[in-house]
Amino acid sequence: MTGFLIFGATGGIGSELCRQLAGHGHRVAVAGRSEQKVRALATELDGVPLVVDATDVEAVNAAADQAREALGGLAGMANLVGSILLKPAHLTKESEWQDTIHTNLGSAFAVVRAAGRLMRTSGGAVVLVSTAAAQIGLPNHEAIAAAKAGVVGLTRSAAATYAPAGIRFNAVAPGLVRTPLTERIWKNEAAARGSVAMHGLGRLGEPRDVAAAIRWLLNPEQSWVTGQVLGVEGGLASVKLR
Repeated sequence: MTGFLIFGATGGIGSELCRQLAGHGHRVAVAGRSEQKVRALATELDGVPLVVDATDVEAVNAAADQAREALGGLAGMANLVGSILLKPAHLTKESEWQDTIHTNLGSAFAVVRAAGRLMRTSGGAVVLVSTAAAQIGLPNHEAIAAAKAGVVGLTRSAAATYAPAGIRFNAVAPGLVRTPLTERIWKNEAAARGSVAMHGLGRLGEPRDVAAAIRWLLNPEQSWVTGQVLGVEGGLASVKLR
């Protein structure tokens, strides 16, 4: 049995990832901001509840220490913390820009920092989340695409830095996934129809699609995979239909 620490564990993809890991016999430390949601999911999965703001570097460090102690070691971490802002740059407020960077890139850096500190002697795997919008130009994605492109650079640099210590860093880059975070898009009939048409496979993603890819990257069997950004995007950034 191996232990994993998941930040953003109570979101659509995060909760599915925790359930998949637990279903495959792993113990999970469930980290998130909502105490009620964290405790409910941890109880369901016999996991370790950790109430933490993942944008707080020291709080992430403390949570990682607690998880390692409670789980008897850490085989890996994943960061599912994120937000979405769909606005052109000229309409984006300074506060929105800062929040987008802080939430998406700041939390990713905090997790990388904690992993680098804790796993240097044991090795392990870390998975971050980028977006297909960092691979292909999409209208009104300037802030979120910039933040998630930063996650790609962070992933590859960390992979190089910590490779001698046996820590693997990879990322997934999803297309539009049907989660509570993106609900206002896919519940709008016209927006959903347009989004589906942009994905080569003709459907939006489901949390299980992305969670399965993250679980694969966390698996110690993928011991020769590092510095990669895996597109889990139904062809959004990789397939042109016409």
